Amino acid sequence: MGRVALVTGGTRGIGEGTSVGLKDAGYTVVANYGGNDEAAKAFTERRGIQDYQFDVSVFDAVQDAVKKIEADIGPIEVLVNNAGITRDGVLSKMTFERWNQVLQTNLSSCFNCSKAVFDGMRERKFGRIVNIGSMNGQAGQYGQVNYAAAKSGIKGFTKALALEGARFGITVNSVAPGYVETEMVRAVPAEILSKIIKGIPVGRLGHTDDIARAVLFLVADNNDFMTGSTISINGGQHMY
Repeated sequence: MGRVALVTGGTRGIGEGTSVGLKDAGYTVVANYGGNDEAAKAFTERRGIQDYQFDVSVFDAVQDAVKKIEADIGPIEVLVNNAGITRDGVLSKMTFERWNQVLQTNLSSCFNCSKAVFDGMRERKFGRIVNIGSMNGQAGQYGQVNYAAAKSGIKGFTKALALEGARFGITVNSVAPGYVETEMVRAVPAEILSKIIKGIPVGRLGHTDDIARAVLFLVADNNDFMTGSTISINGGQHMY
């Protein structure tokens, strides 16, 4: 059995692409999802990847879920913190609830999940953690003060945790995607999407495979000298 990899938000979009990429590379993949049982069931039937439902924004729920996964399958040696939501709106109209939902799901989840697996990784002297950020956390985005703050926070979290893990064989890196062809992006009105694509120098949206390849590079056993880094994958739209 390959190393056990947990991908949060792993049944859809970038998460699904990453889960499939890891499985194809020989990892034993566990995909977390938040609440859409029907979509998760379809994913498992389609991809043959086991799913576990838990809310990554709730600390105790994450700790309990990770214990169950490790009892059922084995120690988690690779963690991809991918789960994320949007609750867009300009600051003057954004409620604290919408601000907090995004911060808890997109940023606090990285703490919750990393906390659950870190001690085990340290004891085994091996671990790979990849946090999925965003170009909008680097460049900012109108109407996304919550999302941009959370994704920018991931960068600092990644660097600080990388320092803690380095001497224990644990690497911590992040990937910052630009606009990727997912269900969420496909829902953007055609005229707006056309303008977005025109602003991408390579002339297309990203594919989930583009992100998965970067994750696979970062989690490889022999990639033990790269830590605290961010890989930007945005078609040249923002050079950071």
